[in-house]
Amino acid sequence: MLNADDLFEVVEATWPAAKETQVGPWLIRDGQGGGKRVSAARPLGPVKQEDIAMAVTEMEKLGQPALFSLRPEDGYLDSILARMGYVVLDPSILFIGPVFEAEVPPVTAFDIWPPLQIMKDVWAEGGIGHGRIAVMERVTDPKTSILGRISDRAAGCAFVAMHGTTAMVHAVEVLPDYRRHGLARNMMYAAARWAKDQGAENFSLVTTGSNVAAQALYSSLGLSVVGRYHYRMKP
Repeated sequence: MLNADDLFEVVEATWPAAKETQVGPWLIRDGQGGGKRVSAARPLGPVKQEDIAMAVTEMEKLGQPALFSLRPEDGYLDSILARMGYVVLDPSILFIGPVFEAEVPPVTAFDIWPPLQIMKDVWAEGGIGHGRIAVMERVTDPKTSILGRISDRAAGCAFVAMHGTTAMVHAVEVLPDYRRHGLARNMMYAAARWAKDQGAENFSLVTTGSNVAAQALYSSLGLSVVGRYHYRMKP
């Protein structure tokens, strides 16, 4: 089973920034509207308080807010940013487990690439717009999207991609009126079936710490927590 460091590599491969540049002790990501995961700066080694201005300047050049991604080993940087007034955003949890086999109920979930316009519309309702669709399109490893149907309509979608023998799911969205009816579970079943066909051994994803329902679902699928991270941004 992969550890947290391995899984962070999978995250970056299956949800890539438009460009990454090393500037001093920082990895600066050009996210181009693809969200925090592809636009937050990361330390590549030890950093001091005076190094933070360098990262902020580079992010400002890209038209991005001063945003830092922090892992458990970044405690010193985390404390510096806290003293500087940067607030915590989106504490997130990494899940992984063996890829599982489950029967997908008829006409409930399908793998489709490229995603249909109705899927883009569902994503857009959940705040997943053109910038994040562009992230999906940038992935060079095997990938697909999952369409979820319930009550005779498209009501959910997700993106899944491979890196090595690990599949990772991103951008899971179910329309509010259709939640808590098993649709997300059926979409995970379809994603796992596709992953198995690609030779996946591991199945993984990331969710926010506040999404208790998602955590319960992923745990019930045999996935375990292997890592955590969060962001800090100046309000």
